[in-house]
Amino acid sequence: MFTREATVDQINIVTSGNSTAQQVYAWLHGRILRGELEPVARLSETEIAHQAGVSRQPVREAFIRLTATGLAEVRPQRGTFIDRISIKAVLSARLIREAVESDLIRMVSAHPGDALLDQLDEQLAAQRDASEKQDVEAFIALDDRFHHSLAVAAGHGDVWDVLEGLKSQMNRLRYITARVFDHQKLIEQHGAIVQALREGDTDAAEQAMRLHLREVLNDLPEIAAAKPEFFTE
Repeated sequence: MFTREATVDQINIVTSGNSTAQQVYAWLHGRILRGELEPVARLSETEIAHQAGVSRQPVREAFIRLTATGLAEVRPQRGTFIDRISIKAVLSARLIREAVESDLIRMVSAHPGDALLDQLDEQLAAQRDASEKQDVEAFIALDDRFHHSLAVAAGHGDVWDVLEGLKSQMNRLRYITARVFDHQKLIEQHGAIVQALREGDTDAAEQAMRLHLREVLNDLPEIAAAKPEFFTE
């Protein structure tokens, strides 16, 4: 086990409707999900406060929130560390997503409409472009936008917001796999979903969605074997 200190970049805290602690939390949360702060790295309260130009109190509050969401852990007399990726949490989030999104895609497939199909086609083109540029952050954002668009089209955009709150651990894995594996398979799976919608084939659309969301079951064992120090059961 290693306990290297996590390095941080400058963060600009701005006056907004969000508290300073919320802004620090959102910044750290994003960096953990993107893998910029790796599992078991130590978070320095003093360093982060210095980089953010804030007192230690909002940083301490942000650490508490990270711990509550399972992204950090406090080790007595040692400090706060980025928690490992929970395999159980990843698998649970995947199971919930499949159950929910397979229903959503069936709702959409009844009457997808040309506007939605055009929107999804544009998103697929943007995904291909992001993949060619090896822009992992853009690619994952576009992946999320694709699924969000389907939830909105089904009349349940709020459901996606609920799912987003459940899949932090899955998102951490997604950033790792997006840097390691070819994006083409995911793009093709999205394409199969769109094609099924275009053909009005409800069963094919649901099957394509389930296949897509089960891809993590193929990726997870390989990544966990390659980086065992990043994961916990």
